[in-house]
Amino acid sequence: MQWYHQWLLWLDKSAWAVGIRQSLWLYPALEIVHILGIVLLVGAAFLFDLRLLGFSRNLPVTVLSNYLLPWSQRGLILIVPSGVLLFITNAQALGVDPVFWTKVGLIWIAAVNVFVFHRLVYEPFKLRGGVEELPALARICGGVSIVVWVAVVACGRLLAY
Repeated sequence: MQWYHQWLLWLDKSAWAVGIRQSLWLYPALEIVHILGIVLLVGAAFLFDLRLLGFSRNLPVTVLSNYLLPWSQRGLILIVPSGVLLFITNAQALGVDPVFWTKVGLIWIAAVNVFVFHRLVYEPFKLRGGVEELPALARICGGVSIVVWVAVVACGRLLAY
């Protein structure tokens, strides 16, 4: 475990981390980018998940998927690099914070949920024409997604205090 603490110290003292911490505007700008990414990813996913749960049945799932899921992907493109840069500015504290690791674990659960939905539910659904009722597993995936993303956001807010 000594190597882990040394790695966290190295991240904390890296030129990037020091530069971000010393900049008057860079850290707040990264937070804004991170939050904008969260809004895009979670907002679009939340709306899609509501459809999976049975709301707005008049909207075809495939049409909604084609419109909303690219916005979630764009959000992810903003979240990952901004999140890494925000992490390195406080690596020693965050690297041992149980709330941070809870957030990371929840993100992994969200990723597995996305994989399960797309591979086991959505791809077979599209291959069958995408017109019949979604299977129960789609509703489960939608519910898991909503709960997990709300918990991720809550953990993120707890880390700020």
